[in-house]
Amino acid sequence: MTSTEPSRDLIAFIGGGNMANAIIGGLIRQGVEPEQIRVVEPFEATRTALIAQHGVQVQASAGDFIAGAALIVWAVKPQVFMEAAGPVRDIAGNALHLSIMAGIRSDSIAAACGSRRIVRCMPNTPALIGRGMTALFAPAELSDSDRVKAEQVIRTTGDALWVKNEKQLDAVTALSGSGPAYVFYFLEAMQQAGEKMGLSASQARQLAVGTFDGASALAAASPDPLGVLRERVTSKGGTTYAALTSMEDSGVKEAFMKAMMAAEKRAVELGDEFGR
Repeated sequence: MTSTEPSRDLIAFIGGGNMANAIIGGLIRQGVEPEQIRVVEPFEATRTALIAQHGVQVQASAGDFIAGAALIVWAVKPQVFMEAAGPVRDIAGNALHLSIMAGIRSDSIAAACGSRRIVRCMPNTPALIGRGMTALFAPAELSDSDRVKAEQVIRTTGDALWVKNEKQLDAVTALSGSGPAYVFYFLEAMQQAGEKMGLSASQARQLAVGTFDGASALAAASPDPLGVLRERVTSKGGTTYAALTSMEDSGVKEAFMKAMMAAEKRAVELGDEFGR
């Protein structure tokens, strides 16, 4: 991505939850002025927090204060998108629409917003500390400049990649969008097991988190397949072998893959149910 000076364009967020907060923080760190950012957020506590943390303008409902926005970031739950889109359509003009909603497809966003300038993406919560992983998709007709603009926004929160097929975003949602919860789930299990084996809660947590962090960094730095990295830690008859054999006997891998397929299925359902 080509580095540019921060744009002076107005950016509007529809929804001010955690992911919006992460992107707003990233934009401000990259030099976007708080007065360039407007947020529509119905919950008073969230509005108060955004104003205190970032100094941006926040109102409870869409109105003229977001008119003329060059970029509109859709950060509401899929279930309320259609309701939220109604007041925005007439004041959105020719804005570029960047959606971080699970499931809601480009055609549905275009119909609701009256624009084909759409980029869909699926970030994840490590964006809150600048370590997010986001996949993006755009219709073929979207201009290169719009693609660059959307990617610049997303890269303020971490890494990014493009997918060519919109359906792949449902898989992305299941893998990396929901993925931090899977990691936390395994970390919880590792901490609880450590405590049962005599470690303190703080010791077990530090060891579990440090192990995930180090193993992930090793995987990122290595060109070798993940299976090869696993095998290097696994001596037949050793402790790792005993643990992995127990997991295989319990069907952990199959259950985990089934769970991810359930997440993908739910992403499809959200688009079918709330994107019409």
